Amino acid sequence: MRIVAVSELISYLKALMEEDYALQDVWVRGELTNYTQSSAGHRYFSLKDERSALRCVLFNGRGRAAVPPLRNGMAVLAHGRMSLYEARGDCQFYVDAIEDAGLGELHLRFEALKARLEAEGLFDVERKRPLPRCPEVVGLVTSTSAAALRDIVRTLRLRCPLVRIILAPALVQGEGAAEQVAAALDALNAHGECDVILVARGGGSLEELWAFNEEVVARAVARSRIPVVTGVGHETDFTIADFVADVRASTPTAAATVVVPDTTEWHADLALAGERLSAAMGDYLLGQRDTLAASGQRLDRASPHQQVARARQRTTQLVEALDLRLRHQLALRHEQLQGRALRLHALSPLATLGRGYALVRRQANGAIVSSVSQVAPGDALAIQVADGTFAAIADTSADAATAHTPTGTPVRASAAEHRETRESE
Repeated sequence: MRIVAVSELISYLKALMEEDYALQDVWVRGELTNYTQSSAGHRYFSLKDERSALRCVLFNGRGRAAVPPLRNGMAVLAHGRMSLYEARGDCQFYVDAIEDAGLGELHLRFEALKARLEAEGLFDVERKRPLPRCPEVVGLVTSTSAAALRDIVRTLRLRCPLVRIILAPALVQGEGAAEQVAAALDALNAHGECDVILVARGGGSLEELWAFNEEVVARAVARSRIPVVTGVGHETDFTIADFVADVRASTPTAAATVVVPDTTEWHADLALAGERLSAAMGDYLLGQRDTLAASGQRLDRASPHQQVARARQRTTQLVEALDLRLRHQLALRHEQLQGRALRLHALSPLATLGRGYALVRRQANGAIVSSVSQVAPGDALAIQVADGTFAAIADTSADAATAHTPTGTPVRASAAEHRETRESE
């Protein structure tokens, strides 16, 4: 028995392939699937038929001018050679030329079913139903072993922790998968508790996603009374179920995002609404406070106390004005009286007496003596001068004290009479 290393065996098999001329110059017909292109321009894909699949690579620069636009589902003729990729032990077909051999069988079936269902109106926008804004129960159709299940549940819990999930498990690829997906949809509708149904599966090749291109699934989605959201494959993958569904999401995680709202946004919206409400309430209270203050001022102005105070104030002002007016009138009358007194004083006989004149009266009857003929010797006279009055006796003798009145009447007065008159003043 011979024991060899893995690398030796792989190298031996590679050498056998490369020495076989039939494997080094061959054209292979098949349907292109799992197509990708690297940043360096290398193309990686598989060629398949009903029973088998062959891994292929077309390096950048090989057969470049003859390469048509490649896409999953197209039928191609690829020329190249068979070999082993020693690092992984993979059998690969190294392509150096490729030609479009028409659309693949699966793609033709896809387009035929799509055209028929579209003609029936199953894709019409009018059939699409709006999703509930905040569902309480979400129905989920997917495989229990799918990675998409964990992503969906995690996303639903993070966005809306209160939502309930009802799982209707089903195969999502392979034989019988389409029938199980349709049965799961019907079961959730029969249960009747779900607000929305999410049908999901992760990415894969056209064959792996084919269950969602079967008519039985399309019909189940179409007859669902509950809105259906699909999240099948990657962003570039489209299935018949996507066209029939009420909403198509690019990935399972995106479908979970579409189905439920983000409660963190609710918290932010509530906080913003609270701030707006608080500001509005503050503005309202300020306005009411201003209105109340204005009403209080009007009420205060209309109160009897204020009216009495204003009346008292007006009375005080009127009294002050009247007092001032009276003072002005009295001052004016005083000035007028002084003027008249001055005029009377100027016309008074006393002023004349002040200039040295005297007024002579008869003591007997007080008659004014204006002529010598009115006085006889020995008559008692009253002589009024500027600063008083004194008595005198009319006498015509030569040794008597003689005085002349303004009228020239000689008078004699004793010293005692004169002193008595001054003391009486």
